[in-house]
Amino acid sequence: MARLFGTDGVRGLANDFLTPDLALKLGRSAGRILTNNISVAHKRAVVGRDTRLSGEFLSSALCAGLASTGIDVIDVGIIPTPAVAYLSQNLGVDLGAVISASHNPMQDNGIKFFGSNGFKLPDEVEDEIENLLDQPFDAPLAEKVGHISVDYHNASEGYVNYLVNCIATTDNVQPFKGVKVAVDPANGSASHTAPEVLRKLGAQVFVINDSPDGANINLNCGSTHPEQLQAMTVAAGADLGVAFDGDADRLIAVDEKGALVDGDKIMGIIAKELKNEGSLVDNTVVATVMSNLGFIKAMEEQNIKVLQTAVGDRYVTEAMREKNYTFGGEQSGHIINANFSTTGDGTLSAIMLIDIFAKGKDSLSQLASKIPKFPQTLVNVTGVKKDLANSDSNILEAVKAAEEKLGNNGRVLLRPSGTEPLVRVMVEASTQNQAVEIAEELAQIVEKSIPLK
Repeated sequence: MARLFGTDGVRGLANDFLTPDLALKLGRSAGRILTNNISVAHKRAVVGRDTRLSGEFLSSALCAGLASTGIDVIDVGIIPTPAVAYLSQNLGVDLGAVISASHNPMQDNGIKFFGSNGFKLPDEVEDEIENLLDQPFDAPLAEKVGHISVDYHNASEGYVNYLVNCIATTDNVQPFKGVKVAVDPANGSASHTAPEVLRKLGAQVFVINDSPDGANINLNCGSTHPEQLQAMTVAAGADLGVAFDGDADRLIAVDEKGALVDGDKIMGIIAKELKNEGSLVDNTVVATVMSNLGFIKAMEEQNIKVLQTAVGDRYVTEAMREKNYTFGGEQSGHIINANFSTTGDGTLSAIMLIDIFAKGKDSLSQLASKIPKFPQTLVNVTGVKKDLANSDSNILEAVKAAEEKLGNNGRVLLRPSGTEPLVRVMVEASTQNQAVEIAEELAQIVEKSIPLK
C-alpha cells in the first residue's frame, strides 16, 4: 500500500480521497501523538486553511479530531501556509496544521502538519500518524476533551506585522515608498495579507484576483498562470509584479516589461545580495535538481556554491538545517530564508526581492538578466507506473544516451511526481529545439516502457 503522506502532506481529490472521515482520523492520530509524547497538561494546536470551499468541512473535521483527544485548537481560518508555520513557532502551541493543496486546482485539497518549531513534521512522525489512523484508543471523557476557539483577526494581523518588521527599520518605516507593485494572490490565502504587507511598507499596489469565492483559487491566475499579472504590470506602469499560489508559499515575479522572473532568477538575485552583505552562510545556496543549469553557472561565477537536493521544499529545508545554511529554494518559487522563516514564504520572498530593487539602481529586468536560463522543456507523462521510472532498464539506457549527447551543455532529469500520478521528463540543452526533441523522445520511451496496462 502506498504511503499516505507525500512530499507535502496528504493530498488528493476533496470529498473523494480526502474525506471528512480521513481528516477526522488524521486529527485524532496527530492528537494522540501529541498526547503520548508531550508532557504539558494543556496541549494546543493551531489550524489554518486556504480559500477552497472544501477547506471549511475539512477544517471542521480536523479540528474535531484534534479536540477529541484533549487538544485545545485555535482555528485561525483563511491564512497562508507560512503564516501557520510562523504561528506554530510563536504562539506557544505544540502543533500546526494547514488545509491546502497549494497550487493544485480547487477540486483538490490537502493536510500538512508543522511541529512547534515551525518546521514540517519529519517522515517518521508522519508515519506514526498514519499507523494510528485505524487503531482504536481510549478517548478522554467529555470533561477532558479539547476546546476549539476562533481567532481570525489577531493571527492574520500578527503575521502581517511580522513580515513588515522583516524589512522596515526605525529609520525607514516605509522603504518601498515610490515603488509600484502589481500583485496576483491567485484568489487564495494571501488575498488580504500580501497587499496589506506591501502597503504598510509604502508601496503603491495594484491588485488582481483577490476576490476568493471558494471555487476560483488558482483558476487561470497566480504563480501557475501569470498571464494576467504580466499584462497588468505593463498596463499599470508597475516596477514589477508578484504572483503567489493558493497557499502563498511560493513566488513568481514579473519585470517591468512583463517578462517572467522564476524562482531560480529570484534565488540568484537574493543570494548575490546576501553574499554581498556577508549573510550567506558558507556562500552556499541550497536548490533542487530542477534548478536550471544557467542558475548554477551564474552562481559559480559569483563564487556561490549550489547544493542540490531532491525536488520538494521539505528536502531543501532539511539540507539547510543539516548544514546550518540560511538560504535555498526551488525553481517553482518556494524560497526559504532561514534568518526569518522555517518554510517557503511567497510574501517574504517578494518583499526581499522588492527591497533589493528599491535600494538599487537596476530595474528588475536588469537584475534578472544576470541569471541566464538554458532552454528547457518539461514533458509530463501520464498513464504510466511512475514508481518504475528510475529502475526500468529501457528508460535508464535512453537517459544515459541523451546525457552523452548533451555533454556539458545540457542535462536530463526524469522523476516521478511526488504529488501527482505522472512522470516528469525535463531536458535542458543549448537550443530549445534540441531540448524539445530529446524530451519528446524520452517521454515516448517512458510511455512505452512502463504503461499502466
